[in-house]
Amino acid sequence: MDVGRVRREWLDALISGEKQVEKEPSALSAWRETGSYSVLKAPKSKQHRTKIEQLPSEQRQESLIAAIRAKFIDEPTKFERCAARLVELELKRVVKLEVTPASRDGGRDANGLLRIGGPNNGINLNFSVEAKCYAETNSVGVKELSRLISRLRHREFGVLVTTSYVAQQAYQEIVEDQHPIIVMSAVDIARVLDENGLGSPIDLS
Repeated sequence: MDVGRVRREWLDALISGEKQVEKEPSALSAWRETGSYSVLKAPKSKQHRTKIEQLPSEQRQESLIAAIRAKFIDEPTKFERCAARLVELELKRVVKLEVTPASRDGGRDANGLLRIGGPNNGINLNFSVEAKCYAETNSVGVKELSRLISRLRHREFGVLVTTSYVAQQAYQEIVEDQHPIIVMSAVDIARVLDENGLGSPIDLS
């Protein structure tokens, strides 16, 4: 029950066999009277994903990510279009998404609009995409995330797409500072591809 502290007098009374209702926790008294209770819950001690949780654990999914890396690792600007398509598959209600020219991207690899709400009462939210085609051993750190965060305007959110993972310090900053950033790491990319019938490297060719 949601009781942070109990009185020693009540515990002593229980041990001695006395009935000390007036000393028992109020949550227990409420349960006796109504039959309903609230559960004591500990706050989550970890709110960001670890490296292991951000990388695929299945060989088939690993091969998917490896195929994407092999195709774009030497041409990161072309990966931006791949990342934009992945974002469309993940968010589902993207009404506009444009990859920015490399010479004029202003720190954004793509800009988009996400539709939320119904057809007659919905609104469009602006978002930006940052794409990083990295090897599994190369994490996305604070520097790369700061680049994306600094470009976000009021009421915008960002999407980071990487074939790797976000380093612990950078991920903690996202969570603790409540930055409106969606992280699509390697395991998320593999999941999105699976959900859309693209579960093997052959499907990606």
